[in-house]
Amino acid sequence: MIEFLTQYGLFLAKTATLVVALLLVVVLLVSLASRRRHHQAEGHIDVKNLNDKYKDMYEALEESVLDEELLRQRIKQERKQEKADAKARRKAAKKGELEEEDKKRIYVIDFDGDISASATDHLREEITAILSIARPEQDEVVLNLESPGGMVHAYGFAASQLERLRRKKIPLTVCVDKVAASGGYMMACIADRILAAPFAVVGSIGVVAQLPNFHRLLKKHDIDYEVLTAGEYKRTLTVFGQNTEKGREKFIEELEETHQLFKDFVREYRPSMDIAKVATGEIWYGRQALEQGLVDGLMTSDEYLCEAANDADLYKVHYEHKKGLQDRLGELAADSSDRVLMRWWQRISQRPLM
Repeated sequence: MIEFLTQYGLFLAKTATLVVALLLVVVLLVSLASRRRHHQAEGHIDVKNLNDKYKDMYEALEESVLDEELLRQRIKQERKQEKADAKARRKAAKKGELEEEDKKRIYVIDFDGDISASATDHLREEITAILSIARPEQDEVVLNLESPGGMVHAYGFAASQLERLRRKKIPLTVCVDKVAASGGYMMACIADRILAAPFAVVGSIGVVAQLPNFHRLLKKHDIDYEVLTAGEYKRTLTVFGQNTEKGREKFIEELEETHQLFKDFVREYRPSMDIAKVATGEIWYGRQALEQGLVDGLMTSDEYLCEAANDADLYKVHYEHKKGLQDRLGELAADSSDRVLMRWWQRISQRPLM
């Protein structure tokens, strides 16, 4: 009996090993196939009608709030109007009187910026899609922008994507509900109109660079670190090497040149603003920003879009990137860590975050 159980256990172990090996092979093949599909088709444009969304919200509340008899009369009246409109369109079609629809279309896109402006990968696809159908000087693009800024070249590229709309004469409205600072404001200033919530953070027209230097620590422990360059200013400041006053001066000079380019860029798109007064690196809240000419109105994106839906067709345009299991697990882990850090900070600070 013991011998039988031993042989049976060995059989199960071999079977389990074979199954695990086969599963590993399948996972590897699926992974390779998914990567191949990722390179062939990275994503697609997803479009949602916001008018339908607002209508569904209205009808849901209507069903809960209105008297049943009044609701039935309202529905009956709406259906009667819809039939009349459809009949009129059929009659016009028979007579060949149908003309191109001239109702305004508003295309809504989002930009949630990080330090490297990684959302630009989606933004460029969304703008390309919109430009293929948007009608110059008739339709409009609304950008819900949220960004504290980041790397100069990354946000310069993001701003260049918005410039494509200006060159094609597509009106652009930027809505800032929370923050559009530094590189975020570089993007916002391209708009024909900037709308901000009363306490949105706007401005920070400045340039900053900072890095630690461990040279004295390495010297204390008799560790040498060499930086070899070809070109006098190839490396002005280093993290581990000994920085010189000449290198610092050159680095500051480059910062000033970048700041001047930033100011010239803002002045080009908002010439009425006193650039010398606002380009100090300071930030302003919405109401203050309006006084300084940094924004054109105080309004949240929700308010603006709800009002626009009365006279225009609203379409939310989003480039949907195909995410693998690894990407989804990574995002889940990042979200969980953010929540843990937030709770920890609130606990040690004993005060709410603003």
